[in-house]
Amino acid sequence: MEHFSFSSNYLTGVVTETHFAKLVSLKYLSGEGNNLILRLRSANWIPPFQLQILSLNSWGLGPQFPLWLQSQTDLDGLSISNTSISSRIPWSFWRSFPKLRFLDMSQNHIQGMLSNIPATLISLDLSYNKFSGRLPHLPNDSSLYTLDLSNNAFEGSLHHLSCPYKSTSVTVLDLGNNHLSGVSFPSSLNMRGNKLSGRLPASLMNLTNLQILQLNENELVGSIPTWLGREVSLLRLVNLKSNHFDGNIPHEICYLTHIQILVLADNNLSGNIPRCFSNFSVLSGKEPTSDDPFIHSIGDVPDVISSDSLVIKGREDTYSTILRLVTLLDFSNNNISGDIPSELTTLTALQSLNLSRNQLTGRIPEKIGNMKALVSCDLSVNKLYGELPMSLSSLSLLSSFNVSYNNLTGRIPSSTQLQSFNETSFFGNKLCGDPLVEQCARIMEDFIFSFLE
Repeated sequence: MEHFSFSSNYLTGVVTETHFAKLVSLKYLSGEGNNLILRLRSANWIPPFQLQILSLNSWGLGPQFPLWLQSQTDLDGLSISNTSISSRIPWSFWRSFPKLRFLDMSQNHIQGMLSNIPATLISLDLSYNKFSGRLPHLPNDSSLYTLDLSNNAFEGSLHHLSCPYKSTSVTVLDLGNNHLSGVSFPSSLNMRGNKLSGRLPASLMNLTNLQILQLNENELVGSIPTWLGREVSLLRLVNLKSNHFDGNIPHEICYLTHIQILVLADNNLSGNIPRCFSNFSVLSGKEPTSDDPFIHSIGDVPDVISSDSLVIKGREDTYSTILRLVTLLDFSNNNISGDIPSELTTLTALQSLNLSRNQLTGRIPEKIGNMKALVSCDLSVNKLYGELPMSLSSLSLLSSFNVSYNNLTGRIPSSTQLQSFNETSFFGNKLCGDPLVEQCARIMEDFIFSFLE
């Protein structure tokens, strides 16, 4: 037998070296997704086979690092995530696999520092461990495409990143939730949750193939540079939430025609919302959402390579496998002023719009009902006035709506959706009708009485 696969079952119990004693021809072993424990009678066990593919995710292999792995020198793919390993990784481990291309050791508690990463690797996932020290060196001939070192304890300044991190071979790099600092960026897609400071460096404009930029939850300052849209125009996801950006939203951001998710919330942005959002091809329905870059396939196996925390329907959730299907604009909690541009209503594929907690004035655009895909709309805590547009009644997918604490007046339009919302969605205005207790006839009487006075 060369190929043995029993993944994603409900198998339990203990496996020992005896189970493998006669499998001398085994090349492919896939047993991930079970609840099995490998308990060896001999710490020096050397398997009788030479595997090319080994996948034992969710087994109990720890707490000590399984040294027998280093005897499998023909390995092309090794996946041992969530296997309760908590000891240090041997230095010799990285020199044991001259053919290894895919390695996943995520969701363990593996300790230690990394030095050199083998040049043969195409995909490396060490996320959710306890690796520390400076980021590892990439060789000049590295073939690495996907590198996930997030949720560890790497530290130091990004100035110390070696040059190959900036090469085009590393297309997906996740360094989120470490202890990195500095203002120099590699060819990065995800560096959220660090302590990056200073302005966005102009060197980022050289990453012309970048499609995901996640710099949220850092300490970046200054204005959003105009080259972000002009030079890095293939971006599909941009998250700059919870930094200290100020100034206007640049008109050039409308060059991001493929954008699906644009999050600028929790900054100090001011000025008006650009009137060129009709240029957004995906959000306006002129171009479909894409599997790439959120999902990347290696062979027949889909590999989720990006996730993000987004606020939709007033709640923050992490999206990964369905991230590619989300369309969202979130400019909340800034100092943006002026009216809501009517051009925004051309975004017929937009699912979530959040402009809350700004200084917006004027009326809600009459044609907001054209935004047929809207599931969530939050315009609360602004200075909007006038009546709610009747076209709101045609938003049949709307399941979260908030216009509280504005200066809106008049009757709430009738529709199955609008009358189903909690009355808190309309508080802080002079609105009337269901679902509010205040009926419109009484408001009209009060208005006439105050006018006569």
